[in-house]
Amino acid sequence: MNSPSPAFVGRVLLVSDDATTVEQLSEPILQLALFVEQCSDVPTALARLQRAKYEAVIVDFRLGDQAREVVEGTRKAASNEHAVVFTVSDGEVEGTEAFKAGSTFLLRRPLSAGSIDLSLKAAYGLIVRERRRYFRCPVETPVAIFGTNMLTAYGRTVNISEGGMAATAAAPIGPGDEIRLHFTLPGNNYELQIESTVCWVKEQKLGFQFLPSHQSSRLQGWLSSRLEEAMPQSVRDKFSTFPQG
Repeated sequence: MNSPSPAFVGRVLLVSDDATTVEQLSEPILQLALFVEQCSDVPTALARLQRAKYEAVIVDFRLGDQAREVVEGTRKAASNEHAVVFTVSDGEVEGTEAFKAGSTFLLRRPLSAGSIDLSLKAAYGLIVRERRRYFRCPVETPVAIFGTNMLTAYGRTVNISEGGMAATAAAPIGPGDEIRLHFTLPGNNYELQIESTVCWVKEQKLGFQFLPSHQSSRLQGWLSSRLEEAMPQSVRDKFSTFPQG
């Protein structure tokens, strides 16, 4: 299975056995810096949803009754329950079934470049937001670690995500310990102090999960900016702003 390069904003699972549909959808998706992974049968699609993360899933209802299983399977998969789901339908009955199963957007046949582009643009902010939820930004910046009954420890971040970070530091802490992290986000000098829980420790490498904080919006905005910087200029030219929620 191919993996997307760092330049791609997200991964899309395209489930269809119709060559024309695959061709019509693949190029517009790629133009938005989204990696397309095509699958032609439902059992394989369901298996992939259980072992990989996708920011969006497109399901062709010409696959028959099992197509609905892919939509429902997406919503049941731990890593993909919030993915943006498109369904390709031939009529209103299929469209109604798709929305009942959990579809987010509907692509009606006959497909056209204009209708595909309009739907992808409408969904793009949601796709970027979903990518940001799991995005781990490689960044090295000083971090101070404060805990009960311990001297302040100092280290450096390895990566930062919306939900936590990895860092290198020599600190007398272990999984389950609650500590406070103090660090500055590169590029905008935002100083953050976030209460966190230690998730794992491996020698001098540490993993932290952030607890809910009023500073989360700053971190989300910073991560969105890093994602936008990774986009090709052609994509940035199409979208001037991205939802931060």
